[in-house]
Amino acid sequence: MPSQKKLLALAMIFGLMLSATPAIAKTPKPTLAQIEAAKKVEAAKRAAADAAAKKLAAANQTLRTLTAKANAAQGLYVAAQKELAIARSAAQAAAAHAQETALSVIAAHRVIGKLAVGAYVMGGSMTDIEPLLSANGPQDLIDQISTLNTLGTQNTLALDRYKAAEVAAKAAKKLADEAKARQETATAKVAAAKKVADDARALQQKEVDKLQAIQNQLAKDLAGAKKVRITLEQQRALALLEESLANTAATTPGQKKIWPDIGFKGRSTTRSSEGQRALAVAYAKKQVTARKPYIWGSEGPNSFDCSGLVYAAYKSAGLSWPNWDRLNSALYSGYTKHVSLNELVPGDLLFYSYKGTISTIHHITIYAGNGMMWEANSKNAGLLYSSIYSVNGLMPFGGRV
Repeated sequence: MPSQKKLLALAMIFGLMLSATPAIAKTPKPTLAQIEAAKKVEAAKRAAADAAAKKLAAANQTLRTLTAKANAAQGLYVAAQKELAIARSAAQAAAAHAQETALSVIAAHRVIGKLAVGAYVMGGSMTDIEPLLSANGPQDLIDQISTLNTLGTQNTLALDRYKAAEVAAKAAKKLADEAKARQETATAKVAAAKKVADDARALQQKEVDKLQAIQNQLAKDLAGAKKVRITLEQQRALALLEESLANTAATTPGQKKIWPDIGFKGRSTTRSSEGQRALAVAYAKKQVTARKPYIWGSEGPNSFDCSGLVYAAYKSAGLSWPNWDRLNSALYSGYTKHVSLNELVPGDLLFYSYKGTISTIHHITIYAGNGMMWEANSKNAGLLYSSIYSVNGLMPFGGRV
């Protein structure tokens, strides 16, 4: 009989541990067909992106070629402008020289005219030849006649020189004007070629910009399709893991010792709503699936210890000081309402003790449902999704925040 009572008691304990517990929505479990369809969509997006990338590369190559031609045309245009400036300067100098020479010829004409008039007058009246008649002897007369002759010869030479200079200046101006005209024509042709090159480059740039926009959108679409595929694969993998671990927990109950209930009491009320508990569970799950590291004394966002994960999860759900504080594992047991293990709901806290007493509680986790929990386990193990029996010393109650 005593042995039967013992077996009955054990059966009752196992029944409590295996009784169904409310749970938040499980991780979606996409089918293999859904994942395969997502892969096909991703492959189609990738093919479109690759084809667009080839078009863009070809367009960019064409743009580089047209840019080189435009740059070359720009260089020729600049050189032509410089040559035109030189030609204009030469034409202006030649025109100025021709003008100066023409003025000199006019002045020479005036001087020679005056000399001619004087000679005519001297040769045409007695008054004008008086200097010759009053000469002091034959030598003086010869000197005066010689001077007149010399003056006439010099001015004739001067006039001839000015005429020659005038002819040369006009010829130089003509050549300079012709060179200027040729250079203006050449510059106009180069400018036209430059415009053609610039217009071609501008049109190609528009084509490149259009293709770049298409490529950017296709790359964005591809990234979205890839994300969908990866999410489906991760969800399926996580759902399979949850099922496997939940099955393990269900088929091997009590694989770790549970301390007997010796009457510990916590708060009489709770501070969290069902929605806040769901948010806390989702936060803990996100940190675990992100493979955040375990660092003692850390409360996130990049690393956590066990009580730090609990604190951060409920803080993210809207509980903060003075309603919620960063406590150690033992203190959380007194700051929560105790519920039996068969009454656990996702978001309740689980406690682990060395000796079954409050003072020796050393670990705290967040119940995930179906006999599983989210926890910051240790430096070596990190953050885990695990069976509630995977840690020694489970206290016989949970703590509802």
